[in-house]
Amino acid sequence: MHFFENCNEIWHAGDIGDISVLDTLESKIKTRAVYGNIDNHEIRLTVPEFQIFKIGEYKVVMTHIGGYPNKYASKIKALLQKEKPNLFISGHSHILKVINDHNLNILHVNPGAYGKSGFHKIRTAVRFNISNNKISDFEILEIKR
Repeated sequence: MHFFENCNEIWHAGDIGDISVLDTLESKIKTRAVYGNIDNHEIRLTVPEFQIFKIGEYKVVMTHIGGYPNKYASKIKALLQKEKPNLFISGHSHILKVINDHNLNILHVNPGAYGKSGFHKIRTAVRFNISNNKISDFEILEIKR
């Protein structure tokens, strides 16, 4: 939680694992989340498959399984073309990636995985600022499991 102390919100891109994780996050800071493929019915009843929201005029689309630029799932590509977000956040691969999609003019972020279970060897998270309709101060946290 130290990494997020000065953040206004936490955005969780799915694979929450246990509702207590979400409860802990929400007790500390405003949390937006989507469910992932490992999440049970309790989590799926609590958070949606997609989050679409704005910070000022900066539009964000978040889901768990999204793919990557030039390799989006067809449902996701259609959603991105319709919504025209500035930022697309997805999880699923548990591999941290930050990629500019020049075709759709979107920054794509997969924050990797911070959880203590799974196949990843490095726990990762990202933080950044959105202000004046721009993203800045991008930071990555990496911790060995």
